[in-house]
Amino acid sequence: MPLPFLTADRAFDEAADDVALPYDDRDTWRRPYRPGPWRVAAAALLLLLASYVLFAAVIIAVAGETPGAMACGAGASLVIAAAVRMLRVGTWVSARGLRQVGFLRTRTVAWARVAAVRTTQQPVRWLGLPRTVQGQALVLVVQDGEALAAPLLTDRNADFLSRSEAFERAADAVEAWADEYRAAA
Repeated sequence: MPLPFLTADRAFDEAADDVALPYDDRDTWRRPYRPGPWRVAAAALLLLLASYVLFAAVIIAVAGETPGAMACGAGASLVIAAAVRMLRVGTWVSARGLRQVGFLRTRTVAWARVAAVRTTQQPVRWLGLPRTVQGQALVLVVQDGEALAAPLLTDRNADFLSRSEAFERAADAVEAWADEYRAAA
């Protein structure tokens, strides 16, 4: 079963360096980078936990305790939903705009409202924790002149920790989408 939210299109990896936007269908929301190993590992651990909980639900159901089995099944469903949502977190682009998907909230900005997308040096959160370190961040500035509260990408988040080349390539891809569609809007 293909999992389109898990990997970026293969066209991005196979495209020549001079082609910034190698996608054929630009109306589809896509993440122009692969999820990082920290994010995938956390989701894998959650799915492993869910498998244990589902196994416990089967044992409880065989023992004849249907309400307990249903509670375990519901808990496992929540853990699975959290793992899938964790894999979807990131910055997504399409011809309609830019979408920042968080664990609990999604924010979409149309290209007409985007003033600039740029990489800056600033304090960033390390793996999403409250601790901040100096790093690079891809910041979205809207027409009002203010930057969004959370950066689009950082080189210290779960996708790009210890992968500076991947961060640069993803930032360049998002900036290329912004340059093309801001000019068209």
